[in-house]
Amino acid sequence: MALPTALEELVEALRCLPGVGPKSAQRMAYHLLQRDRKGALRLSHSLRHAIEVLRHCSRCNAFSEDEVCERCSSPRRDASQLCVVEMPADLNMMEQTHAYRGMYYVLMGHLSPLDGIGPKELHLDRLLARASDGKVQEVILATNFTNEGEATAHYLGEMLRARGLKVSRIARGLPVGGEIEHTDAGTIAQALIERRPL
Repeated sequence: MALPTALEELVEALRCLPGVGPKSAQRMAYHLLQRDRKGALRLSHSLRHAIEVLRHCSRCNAFSEDEVCERCSSPRRDASQLCVVEMPADLNMMEQTHAYRGMYYVLMGHLSPLDGIGPKELHLDRLLARASDGKVQEVILATNFTNEGEATAHYLGEMLRARGLKVSRIARGLPVGGEIEHTDAGTIAQALIERRPL
């Protein structure tokens, strides 16, 4: 017996979320309809509202309700440093450290030729324009330490250095509170390579 059309459409809509397959989407749909109709309406309203009011900040490319986000318009940020991250969630994690007071640029992804994502799809021309605004003195590459993140950092480093910009890469190594015996060999090797004097 087939699902009612409206239910089938809801299940298919939920499958657009990352990591949600057909079974998970079906469980979510049943939960929202059976146990949390108010939550379903709130979710629907919030999603519609976010789509209507959110855009990309013209300076950092993160999501904002305004043309220029609050962070980019703050005079308390250091305009000489520009930290490049892959996604808004990465920016949020960087901010939680309270260790960085510069500006950001969010790529909204990473280079992935196998998935058809190249420099054009990431609009790297906008990053180049932002980094070459005359205020930025150092670009800090904070892409993930995945194959795609490393390739993206390498490509950006070459592109930015060719423009005469100082480029640095965030360090990697052992996590704070981590124990060496429980850490993988690649991380330990990288921590040794990137060691610094005391």
